[in-house]
This record gives sequence, structure tokens and C-alpha cells, in this order.
Amino acid sequence: MSSDDARLLTRLSAREAQRRIRDGKITAASLLEACLDRIRALDGQLLAWTHVDEASARAAARERDAETRGGRIRGTLHGVPVGIKDIFDVAGMPTTGGARPWRHRRATKDATAVARLREAGAVIVGKTATTEFAYRDPAPTRNPWNLGHTPGGSSAGSGAAVAARMIPLASGSQTVGSVLRPAAYNGVVGLKPTHGLIPVDGVIPLAWSLDHVGVLARSVEDAALALGVLAGAEYDAAAGRPPRIAVSPELVARAEPEVVTHLRLVADALRAAGATLVEVTLPPSFGVLHAAGLTVLEAEAATYHEQDFRKHGPEFGKEIGAGVQAGLATTAVAYIDANRARLRFRADVAPMLAAHDALLSPTVPTPAPAGLGSTGDGSLCAPWSYSGMPSISLPSGLAASGLPFAIQLTSGAGHEQSLLRVAAWCEGVLRFSAAPTL
Repeated sequence: MSSDDARLLTRLSAREAQRRIRDGKITAASLLEACLDRIRALDGQLLAWTHVDEASARAAARERDAETRGGRIRGTLHGVPVGIKDIFDVAGMPTTGGARPWRHRRATKDATAVARLREAGAVIVGKTATTEFAYRDPAPTRNPWNLGHTPGGSSAGSGAAVAARMIPLASGSQTVGSVLRPAAYNGVVGLKPTHGLIPVDGVIPLAWSLDHVGVLARSVEDAALALGVLAGAEYDAAAGRPPRIAVSPELVARAEPEVVTHLRLVADALRAAGATLVEVTLPPSFGVLHAAGLTVLEAEAATYHEQDFRKHGPEFGKEIGAGVQAGLATTAVAYIDANRARLRFRADVAPMLAAHDALLSPTVPTPAPAGLGSTGDGSLCAPWSYSGMPSISLPSGLAASGLPFAIQLTSGAGHEQSLLRVAAWCEGVLRFSAAPTL
């Protein structure tokens, strides 16, 4: 295979790759080899992967090709290479959770999400890098747009691998901002559905009440495709009518000036294309949401990690260690009050979300920050993780630095279908097509 042919294969969307494999225009094996070649060429710089299982992936690709020749197509991801965040169990592969060796183990059973990807015909390539226990201690991964900038967290490797055209799809998880933030920093699409829509069985938890399984992709259509597989339903990403979109000045004001200016330009473009934009005010319960969500996160993280922390406390990363310590000191009363506060916001904000097709906000306050010592600011994603509402991040342009801008769209619980249609409509208006020049 020539380098030009390989480059074309790695640029295919998941949907188009599956169609071409189904129709016999390409093979799953050739697509996989193009992806493996790209991983070998780039991962020494990006460090997006903790484990690549070439032998198992090749065996799976050959099996998909044999099935194609026999007229059997497993599903909508038949032959499509996929990366799995390294807090998800994949049978036969190590699960490290981004942690020190004392916590590593080799899974004997797939996480439910992974099993569903396999059932749909996906080829599991390996495990993508995560921050330690999916919290704030950075992964070694670098941003493919600029190696001196963070790729975000905790789904750092998934975001970087999809952006760098190593794979068309990857799994992620979000407890605060860990799908949408790396999507924004890496210039790809990140989708976090309603809390509980995708099972978390076989995924190392950070906080059960807040953990969401999500996906990182290069288009809304691909995100919808993956969501359908993971949620066991079908989602249509066809763009709908021009939407009615809410905008909260309170959220916009939390971004830096260059992001605010960009969001205004995006709003103007959406309005010019036919969207109706309506200014809204968040309910008063928003004021205590961040503190409440953090309390719940720390208490539940401490519950999960307590025994290991007592044995290996000094080996925990600085951020996760501090979070566990804070959680161990949290009283039952404080935990219950915090849960009540976040559920109050969920109830209070629901009517506003129901009255609009989506709420528009920046995904992050700035483009990917310089340096690798932090995963960036997830505060604009946090409200929808703490309340369990579905949200999606779309790349929307490039800053003067050459790093991606992104917008976030949010809808009410259970409204993934309408959210995807609004996102597809906005994607069609924005027409973002840039990619890292690696």
C-alpha cells in the first residue's frame, strides 16, 4: 500500500469506512494496517496509546473480511478500528487506569460497552492513555495540534488518537469534562449522553453518580453511529430544521475574551443560517452546583479507592490522592446535601432546556493551554455532568495560535436524538475541516 493510499484510508469516517468494507471496496485488514502504520509513525511523539494489540486486531480484521466475503455484516461498525480508553476492560488486554503498576491487571471479560462495539463488528486496536484513575493527574499524551500543549483529560489518548487520524472512533468517559474537554482541545467531536444511557459495567469508576461513557469521533454522524451501538438504539444524525438555541450569558462570561469573541461569531453564523437564538438565565441553584458536584465526586472516589489508598497512598498521583483524602473527610450529611443540590439544579434547569432545541456555550474557557502539567479547565462541561444532561462538543474554528475552538450544545435528559440533529445542523453551518499537520 502506498503512503498516499494509507493516508486516504485513515481520513475515512467510521460510517464511510464501514460502507466501503461492506461493499467490498476496501478491506478491514487494509484499513487496520493504515491505522497501525500511522500509530507507529506518530505515537512516539503523541503518546496516545498505552497498549496496541496488533496481533488481536489483525485477527479480528481478517475475521471481518471473511464474514464480508460470506455475506455477513455484523453491524454498523463492521471492520472499523476503535480505540478504548484505558479504564475500560478489554478481555486479554491490560487495564492500567493510568496508575502505577500495583493497580494494573489483565481483564478476562469485556466491559459492556466494549462487548457492544465488538458485536457491531468493531476492530479493537488497543487502549488509549488516560489520566490517573480518570482524574486530574495528566497522562503523558501530547496535543497533535501543538506538542507543547495539553490534549486535556481524562480521555487524553482517545482525543489525540482520533484527531491524529490514528483511528476514526474511540471510547471515553466523563465525570466532569473528560470527553468534551479533550474533544475541544483536539478539534474533534465529543459526545456525552444522558447519565446511565450507556452501561458502565467493566469501567473503573471515579464517581458512580456522575460517570458517563461517551465517544470521540470526527463527525456528528460518527458520534451518532457509535452512540447507537453503545446505547443499544438507533440515532439519526440528519440535520433538522433551523433550531431554537438558548444562550446563557453567565456561561459565556466564564470564557476568555478570544473564546467569547469566537462564540459571538458562531452565534451570528447560526442566526444568519436561520437559527433563533434566545438569551436565558440559569436558575439560582446553579450557584452551588460546582461545589456540590465536587463533594459528590470526592466522596464517591474515596469510597472506591479507600482500601487501595490505605495501602498505597504515597503512590497515588497528587490530584487523585488529594481528592480521595477530601472524600474520606466528607460527612454523610455533606454528601447527601450535595446530591440534593445537584438534583435540584437538574430539576430547575429542565424546563429551560425543554423550551429550546439546545443550549449553546463554549466547551472550554480557552483553547488548549500551553504546558503538560495540567489537563485544563472543565468547568463549562461540569454542569451537564453533575446534572446528567446530554452534551456534545463540536470543533468550530481555529484560534490565532492555530489551536481549535469548540462549542458545546446541551439538551434535556433523554433528548439525544434531537441534540444530534441540532449538532448536525450546526456542523453543516460551521463546516470545520481542519486537521493537525502531523
